[in-house]
Amino acid sequence: MDALYGVLAIVLAYLIGSVSFAVLVSRAMGLADPRSYGSKNPGATNVLRTGNKAAAVLTLLGDAAKGFVAVALARALATRYGFGDATIALVALAAFVGHLYPVFHGFKGGKGVATAAGILLALNLWLGLGTLLTWVLIAVFFRYSSLAALVAAVFAPLWYLFLFGPDAILVAVGVMSALLIWRHSANIANLLSGKERRIGQPR
Repeated sequence: MDALYGVLAIVLAYLIGSVSFAVLVSRAMGLADPRSYGSKNPGATNVLRTGNKAAAVLTLLGDAAKGFVAVALARALATRYGFGDATIALVALAAFVGHLYPVFHGFKGGKGVATAAGILLALNLWLGLGTLLTWVLIAVFFRYSSLAALVAAVFAPLWYLFLFGPDAILVAVGVMSALLIWRHSANIANLLSGKERRIGQPR
C-alpha cells in the first residue's frame, strides 16, 4: 500500500508541475502566448519581454510555488505514508519534468529554472538559498538569465553534496541540473555567438 501511495504522490507531483503559469498568467492579463515570441519559452524571463513586470513576477512566483508545493506536500506526508528519500527524489523529478513537458499544454513547457528553485527550497532551505544566491550573483554581474541558470545548475548538486553527502536526492538534483542545462542548449549557442538576449531586453 505504501508503494501505491508513493506512485500517486509522483503522479500528483507531475500534474502540479504541468501547470504553466506563464501561459495562464499571460492569458488572464491579455498578453500574447509566451510560446509565440522571444525565446518562445513559457517562463518568467520571456514574459518579461512584453514589458509587463507584474506578469513576469506572477509567472516566476507561480512556477516556483508549484515546485515547492509538490515536494513540501510529499515531505509532510512522508511519515504517514512511508515515503523514503527515493520517493521524495522521484516526486521532485516528476514536478520538474511536469514543467518541462506539461500534459496540460501539449507537452511544450519551460526550461525549469523557477520550478527547480522551488523544489530545492522545499528539499532544504539552505540548499535553495545557496543556489538562488548563485543565480542572483551571476544575473546581476552579467545580465544573462540563461548564464545565471547554467551556473546555478552546476552548483546545485555541489551544494547538496557539501551539505548532505551522496544519497537518492542528490541523484535527483543532478538529473534536474542536467536536464536544465540540456534545455538551455540554444541559449548556450547564443551566448557563445554573442546573440543571447540580456534580462529585460525587449522581444
